[in-house]
Amino acid sequence: MSEVPTTLGGECTIELMAGRHPNGEMVVEKLLVTTGEQENSYRLLKSPLFVGGIANGDVIQQLPSPRGAFNILQHGGNLCIRVFSKAEFNQPQPTAIEQQLTAKLEKLGGSLDLKTPKALVYSIHVSCGFNDIEKLLDEALAGVDDMAWYYGNVYDPDNGEPLNWWQAILSPE
Repeated sequence: MSEVPTTLGGECTIELMAGRHPNGEMVVEKLLVTTGEQENSYRLLKSPLFVGGIANGDVIQQLPSPRGAFNILQHGGNLCIRVFSKAEFNQPQPTAIEQQLTAKLEKLGGSLDLKTPKALVYSIHVSCGFNDIEKLLDEALAGVDDMAWYYGNVYDPDNGEPLNWWQAILSPE
């Protein structure tokens, strides 16, 4: 059975399954959400670091089992971008890259949702364009061997195929 969310001033945290350790132990990630309209449904307030397929603004429904399982009810239109570094983000080069990326993504309407010692998680609306976003990220990390970026909600983790959820958002009605 899923854990009852902890209320934080109208917001709450839920635990979602992010994967499994090599020893078989489940990896869960706590995410900040608001409650949705349907039973056990939630809107994500930040993109996750490890849970795949979802981003800030998505509406999910937590399933009764297994623990941390969920279905996506609605995509909010944001891309989840993860930047990983071997060096900590309090070091000069990673700090400079973080400042540059954050400023450029914020100019496009994006946000820095999470910062850990060796990872950054950004959300940015898909309407900004894959090409422009990828160019910005590639330029910021050019020549840096110990940093890499990845989409968190663009490719199917099982087969690597594009999820294509953005087609409905980007296509004219």
